[in-house]
Amino acid sequence: MGIKAVIFDYGQVISLPQDPETVDTLAKKAGVNKEKFEPLLWSLRPDFDRGIISSKEYYHNISSCLGITLDEDIIDEMIEIDLSSWKNINAKTVTLMEDIKKAGYILGILSNMPHEFLAWARKNIPVFSLPQVSLFSCEVNLIKPEEAIYQKLLDLLGIDGQQPLSFGQLVFFDDNADNIESAAALGIKAYLWEDPEAARRELLSLGVRL
Repeated sequence: MGIKAVIFDYGQVISLPQDPETVDTLAKKAGVNKEKFEPLLWSLRPDFDRGIISSKEYYHNISSCLGITLDEDIIDEMIEIDLSSWKNINAKTVTLMEDIKKAGYILGILSNMPHEFLAWARKNIPVFSLPQVSLFSCEVNLIKPEEAIYQKLLDLLGIDGQQPLSFGQLVFFDDNADNIESAAALGIKAYLWEDPEAARRELLSLGVRL
């Protein structure tokens, strides 16, 4: 069963890694230490990525759990710091994606992403117009590693008169081990992201012609 589609996560795969100082900066804006702030930043993020709360609601939820009240101006600054930290693109990943598409494979993005960032990215990041298939958590109210989001991806790959695909015909790269595990359990050829060069080697080993 040959490979038909190659799917990429966005954060820290298509984008460069988030600056490690970002969380420190956010914690300082909130007036708390990082050890208190960071667990809430990630534990409360699923609803933000799922698209059922706004960025302001997300940060108000964090401040509420911290037992503090933040001015709206501070909230706005924190939102901008957070979203801006994901805007830097890995040019080598984009080159790999372009090569995959030129070689005739279906190219896709599957990413957990909030509405605010997605709206900005579609206007400002050219790579978002490159894939034939894109699936973002906020638009379907599903997030990785939930099985349903991978099934939704498979459904999208089979529309527009394309030959229906199986999970085994997909290659997926993600920087999150839980997302890789859940995808692999469905039969997707899923690989934990290292860098574009390692991904290219994995694809070539699978018979992908680049």
